[in-house]
Amino acid sequence: QVQLVESGGGLVQPGDSLTLSCAASGRTFRTSDMGWFRQAPGKEREFVAAVSWSSFNKDYANSVKGRFTISRDNAKNTVYLQMNGLKPEDTALYSCARRTSGPVLSRISRNYDSWGQGTQVTVSS
Repeated sequence: QVQLVESGGGLVQPGDSLTLSCAASGRTFRTSDMGWFRQAPGKEREFVAAVSWSSFNKDYANSVKGRFTISRDNAKNTVYLQMNGLKPEDTALYSCARRTSGPVLSRISRNYDSWGQGTQVTVSS
């Protein structure tokens, strides 16, 4: 079993950058694919980015391509989401999770488990 804790969110202005962290505990992190999802009030949870256990494969939602970068440091049991050029529409609760079913880099939330509590990102001037 893996436990995940997100951090790094906050209130920023449009165009600013943030780096989110997802710290994992447990003994299966290094062989698990990881994903970032986000959910804004009144909207469904949406896929943001995913990375395979080896970091060889990555995928991004079209809305964040070119602005966000997902990475992981297995030695530190941590997954990161670097967010550049933040926009107001990026405002959401960001959560990380471990993929346990479906294909590598799945964009379907039900293919993930061990959800963290999330970290809030608010982009406003």
